[in-house]
Amino acid sequence: MLISLLLTSLAAADATPEIVVTASRAPEERSKSAASTTVRDQEQIERLGDPLAVSLLRLVPSAAVETSGPAGSFAEVRIRGAEANHTLLFIDGIRANDPAANDTPRFELLNSDMISRIEVVRGPQSALWGSDAIGGVIAVNGLAPTEPGYSAAGEAGSFGFRRLSASGQLVSSNATLAGAIGWQRATGIDSFNGEGDRDGYRNLSGRIRGSWEFAPGFEVGAAAFSLDGRSEFDGFNPDPPFQHTDTLDNTRNRLSAGRLWLKGGDEVSGLSGSIATSLLGSSNRNFIGNGEINRTAGDRWTVNGQLEYRFSTGPVRHTAIVALDHDRETFEASDIIFFNASDQHRHRSHDAVTAEWRAELKPLVADIAVRRDSFSAFADATTVRASALFAVGGGFSIAASYSEGIAQPTFFDLFGVFPGTFIGNPSLKPESSRGFEASLRFRRGPIDAAVTGYKQTLHDEIIDLFDPATFTSTTANRSTSSHRSGIEAEFGWKLGKQLRLSATYAYLHATEPGAIPSSQLREVRRPKHSGSLALDGASGRLTYGGSVAYVGTRSDTNFDVFPAQKVRLKAYWLAGGRVAYPVRPGVELFARVSNLFDAKYQDVVGYRTEGRAVFAGVRLGGR
Repeated sequence: MLISLLLTSLAAADATPEIVVTASRAPEERSKSAASTTVRDQEQIERLGDPLAVSLLRLVPSAAVETSGPAGSFAEVRIRGAEANHTLLFIDGIRANDPAANDTPRFELLNSDMISRIEVVRGPQSALWGSDAIGGVIAVNGLAPTEPGYSAAGEAGSFGFRRLSASGQLVSSNATLAGAIGWQRATGIDSFNGEGDRDGYRNLSGRIRGSWEFAPGFEVGAAAFSLDGRSEFDGFNPDPPFQHTDTLDNTRNRLSAGRLWLKGGDEVSGLSGSIATSLLGSSNRNFIGNGEINRTAGDRWTVNGQLEYRFSTGPVRHTAIVALDHDRETFEASDIIFFNASDQHRHRSHDAVTAEWRAELKPLVADIAVRRDSFSAFADATTVRASALFAVGGGFSIAASYSEGIAQPTFFDLFGVFPGTFIGNPSLKPESSRGFEASLRFRRGPIDAAVTGYKQTLHDEIIDLFDPATFTSTTANRSTSSHRSGIEAEFGWKLGKQLRLSATYAYLHATEPGAIPSSQLREVRRPKHSGSLALDGASGRLTYGGSVAYVGTRSDTNFDVFPAQKVRLKAYWLAGGRVAYPVRPGVELFARVSNLFDAKYQDVVGYRTEGRAVFAGVRLGGR
């Protein structure tokens, strides 16, 4: 029986090559990329049914996800042990890290109803994409449609959860237009001790993308998105010793951006190019009840251009790329409770030039990229990435790479002020990282598997320094290095339309310098062991998807005691699933469950999360 299934899957395997768009400055086939990548497509995203994109990132190897309470709470993603603001996020090609919130991606705002694809590239990628790409790069996109259609859905269930979404696309011979909108809300749970007020959330997200091929090989396009949300949480007592307690804290956040581009090329000459500009704006306001405490705002204007030349010399196929980038960021902060004593008005700019060369001579693919970043506020930096993939035959290949990453100090690290508690350090310098990785891969028919080992070192890490005598803190560059190393194992199997299965396991050893010279301590919120299993498919008219993520034991810091102490957080399994059935053409009913095993877990010490929940809904659609 097993042999029969394998032969069936071999015959039904999809021969269309999978394309990755962020592992290089130009799209390339995943099978020819030395980078460690994970891709979730629209079909799988819909079948799993998770309302927030951060839940899907739990299924990526070496991606540690922490939410500070129930769904919709502040969420962080650490890839391969890197810091939360060492992940670079792109949304529809727009650099989306929030300049007004420590350059962190706002994953808690990212509604999965506006996403058609998630792509994750692990390891330092600053030689391609610049600052913040130390742990890796995540790109989420609403892809250009290939056929017209529409979809609308509604869902309701446990913890007061409600969800509405709609999307549509128009397609002609030379133009496309697609858009989506999604709304969610939940009353949630009390994240402190279960006895206080509930901490819920709501968000409204939308995207639109259009393109027009005005001449053969030439396209003009525009894309925009907006993320708007409110999240309630339990904060800290405003008086010493500032313990975590049940409060009416809430935060209201907005992130909006737009992008215009023009691209074209000639297949005969092999020359192509593009020019694009984007503008992102963010606003973050913090409240206790209805009383505003403080607010921050920021924006980022970006212009970039790229030239690409494809040519051959004998049997060798080459791709040469040169890219220029310019951006300007602004940051504003103000407060109410300190009588505007923390007000800030800052700006900075930077320019970069990137050169990448890729060569293919079967069975070898080699790639090298060099980037020079010129900062207005820091010393210039050069980063390098070099990689190679060699197909040894029989579906096996080996890949190896060396890569570097950098991260600018955030505006708050440099200039932030909270009178009596925190003051920034304008003398900070950027963080930097170097890493190696090597992998053995097998891709043949329906099977896709890999084992990867990596090692990275972080230099000049920006840390908080706390003075227990005055209860004030500041920032500084660490004089010694932090280390991350690990192993990732991935397995995928596609049995036609009936079943697609993926499994991952990750081992991580992440340490930082201890108080004793030359000592290293394990970093908090990084599980030593983690893994996942996901499946989706269709049987007749029934579609289904399910996943389970394992997060091993890890430590966190409890600041509710003095002096602060390390605590151990228990391991947990987080499972969920969705089934859907069309009762008539264009009308589909579905049911979903989350936290199937009713795990009692915490990602952050002192913040409770939701138990088992069930949901049901209807989806309307036609193509």
